Amino acid sequence: MVKASIPLEREEPGREPGRSERKRAAILDAATEIFLRHGYLGASMDEVAAQAEVSKQTVYKQFESKEALFVEIVGGMTGAAGDKVQREIADLGEQDDPEKQLLAYAERQLTVVLTPRLMQLRRLVIGEANRFPALGRALYDGGPGRSVAGLAAAFARWTERGLLGIEDPRAAASHFNWLVMGEPVNSAMLLGDESIPEPEALRRHAVDSVRVFLAAYGSRAPSA
Repeated sequence: MVKASIPLEREEPGREPGRSERKRAAILDAATEIFLRHGYLGASMDEVAAQAEVSKQTVYKQFESKEALFVEIVGGMTGAAGDKVQREIADLGEQDDPEKQLLAYAERQLTVVLTPRLMQLRRLVIGEANRFPALGRALYDGGPGRSVAGLAAAFARWTERGLLGIEDPRAAASHFNWLVMGEPVNSAMLLGDESIPEPEALRRHAVDSVRVFLAAYGSRAPSA
């Protein structure tokens, strides 16, 4: 069984990638476009090799199977997107203005996640969930699961400092995550990329989501 946590190779800063690394990158770039365009079943290793301008033998030297190549693409795209969203999450709870920080986080999350390529990837993984159940878990863990965990840690610190009034940081993090992501992501998933809101509409949605969240969890919010 192919594992869903194979990481992409990362080049060391200041070092020229070797020939093998360049071929690997070309294969991944080509395969990403082909998988997203044709789906898993419609993609062929012959087409990947042709588009990457390498031999089919080279593709199989880098990736033992079509499944392994697909897993690496999903893991790499999910991890890269998660890194962009979470780049400042470790310091989030140390800031003194939850409203400002949460708004910046929400806008960044919406901008990163609601890109056509990531929406294509999400649809592709859902469509292949029965064939590759571990990939659904990888997509969740690297996306909403990672977001909720980071937000929960920040909310716990803000609550300790009296800036929020939260009894269950993880539940509150889940509420915030889906306030921000629920409507835009569901629309994009089901109605297509053309339903993705314009930047100004996304900002208004982020502002409203933060306002609703703080109405429930702000430090002055009455207890139930």
